[in-house]
Amino acid sequence: MFSDSLVEKFRDLPTPFYYYDLGQLKKTLDHVQKYGLSKGYHVHYAIKANYNFEILHLIKEAGLGIDCVSGREVERALEAGFSPGQIAFAGVGKTDDEIRTGLKSGIYSFNCESTQELEVINILAGQMDTKASVSIRLNPNIEAKTHKYITTGLQENKFGINPEKLPLIFELIPRLNHIRLNGIHFHIGSQITDLKPFVELCTRVNELQKLFEQNGCQLEHINLGGGLGINYNAPDSEPIPDFQSFFEVFDHHLEIRDGQQVHFELGRSIVGQCGSLISRVLYIKDGVNTRFAIIDAGMTELIRPALYQASHRVDVLTSNKPSQIYDVVGPICESSDTFQRAIQLPALERGDLVAIRSAGAYGEVMSSGYNLRDRVKAIYSDRI
Repeated sequence: MFSDSLVEKFRDLPTPFYYYDLGQLKKTLDHVQKYGLSKGYHVHYAIKANYNFEILHLIKEAGLGIDCVSGREVERALEAGFSPGQIAFAGVGKTDDEIRTGLKSGIYSFNCESTQELEVINILAGQMDTKASVSIRLNPNIEAKTHKYITTGLQENKFGINPEKLPLIFELIPRLNHIRLNGIHFHIGSQITDLKPFVELCTRVNELQKLFEQNGCQLEHINLGGGLGINYNAPDSEPIPDFQSFFEVFDHHLEIRDGQQVHFELGRSIVGQCGSLISRVLYIKDGVNTRFAIIDAGMTELIRPALYQASHRVDVLTSNKPSQIYDVVGPICESSDTFQRAIQLPALERGDLVAIRSAGAYGEVMSSGYNLRDRVKAIYSDRI
């Protein structure tokens, strides 16, 4: 991924920075088009994964829509040129102003996560003399087999409506004159690498769709969410997730009706592998039992290892010396500011460059100013 000429250009740039390989992103989008869009599936890119305009423009050109979880994300999508009809708006805690933003814009669908939210949207839509298109987000109680912090489809999670509440929903919807029910929505988690939970999801969706039909609700679309994972351990051997197998699960197991649309909300799987965090070694420090490589990127630039105990591959770009064992750590005043422990890397010295891989999703967007750190910058492959 990193040619000698590219690394030479990196040497002259102030670190840390995010490097985005837009060619890799285009190849990934080609696979989404080939195995998803070409079959008539609708894919909304989860903008929370990465909202940089350079990336959004390529995603828009590829024909994807947008999945938002805040009013500002809705505005960002519109600023990037997406049409309101391409935007779905999820989230358990939409504020009144955020709902008004969606209503004013005329977005495709609000993914509603509680009965009270339905009532609030109905009131606000009435005040604006409009009608809101909504999908009911249901909690299917499916174990996604991923980290507990990014599991979203279990009864203990805060997301979605428990199907036991559906009799109340069926009673409520006809009374909400400013609501138009157009679909049902699911999302069971993130970084899912075993496709079996998606098979289970299809079975549950088939059951629930029949229940909606029995109660007089014909659904225009079913939104299956996202969650497909990427290979953090070996990004070069699997730079593009297996979209073919992912979409085939739904080809084979989801029962759709004539004219019914099927929607997805993919984020990490689209942008995760196109981004790397480039950092410079500040110091090599020998502890009692540990040798530390202290780099100038920290949890302020990439919080996932500290927050989720996530593992990102670390590649050395400027050394091919015999390997040594290091803990790769950042400069932040927290012991959790550690990227990798006890890994073998080519021997490092002050000034060497390293790349923390698979950081295109939930990296830059989650960066912070803790310790009054400067905001990390982004560099793109087409303009370096």
